[in-house]
Amino acid sequence: MVEFPEPTRIPVNGVELEVFEAGPENAGKPIVLCHGWPEHAFSWRHQMSALAAAGYHVIVPNQRGYGNSSRPAEVTAYDIEHLAGDLVGLLDHYGYDDATFAGQDWGGTVVWGLALLHPQRVNGVIALSVPYPERGERPWVEFIEEILGSDFYYVHFNRHPGVADALLDANTARFLRNLYRKNVPEPSPALLDLPTAETPLGEPLMSENEFAVFVDAFESSGFTGGINWYRNANRNWHLLADVDPIVRQPALMIYAARDVVPRGVNLTEFVPEVEVVEVDCGHWIQQEKPAETNRAILEWLARDALPTAGE
Repeated sequence: MVEFPEPTRIPVNGVELEVFEAGPENAGKPIVLCHGWPEHAFSWRHQMSALAAAGYHVIVPNQRGYGNSSRPAEVTAYDIEHLAGDLVGLLDHYGYDDATFAGQDWGGTVVWGLALLHPQRVNGVIALSVPYPERGERPWVEFIEEILGSDFYYVHFNRHPGVADALLDANTARFLRNLYRKNVPEPSPALLDLPTAETPLGEPLMSENEFAVFVDAFESSGFTGGINWYRNANRNWHLLADVDPIVRQPALMIYAARDVVPRGVNLTEFVPEVEVVEVDCGHWIQQEKPAETNRAILEWLARDALPTAGE
């Protein structure tokens, strides 16, 4: 198993985050890696050493609701203002004016939101799997329900509070084992069948020792904190109503060729300085194809020569 650093707990924005680090602190090259759902900071294990070797101070939090980070009871404590505020709080803690932020899955959504809400704190954006979420004319839950139906997990999380949480909590290992597979699309439409389904086709995404890290984490934390991110989708839509929707920082968008997550057809309209890379894998890009992911990120970082904090 890849060696992973010991965490520290850092108070930010009214909560405490469990944070893992690598590389030289205060080197002027901070990069913050943000996990998705249902994941953990450990999902970035293959990127930490590569980025640290390139001279970056790598900061990988378990975001609120995950791991040993705080899990507030209020659903609204997981809206985009709180999640972005936590990342700003990390920069303040380390004394950085800005940083490069990378996000996978929901972590990508948070990083896009951070770039809109606090553009002066973001010098570059790296998103994996999930493109920029165009706001559109209708709140996101209603928009998704119209296209994919009321049984789609994203909608179900919002319409039936607590139901999915209990199902996943009762079947943690089977759900994660069925979800974390190589070279297959994320089974989004049938996601709520996975906690009780037979193991589907596709190779396991990781070793048993690595898998145990995720199972132990979610058996301790439960799934409600992470699901509450979804339950703020419409609230986030309203919170972003008066925000400039253009991401003006350089950005790298890494898509998975076998993913079912829709691609942003208007990506360059909202992210004019974006470079797009495709990796031949399923949804869990940086875990399934770590070498390709590291190469794409490091080449982009070097090519764009992003400004360092304080410049």
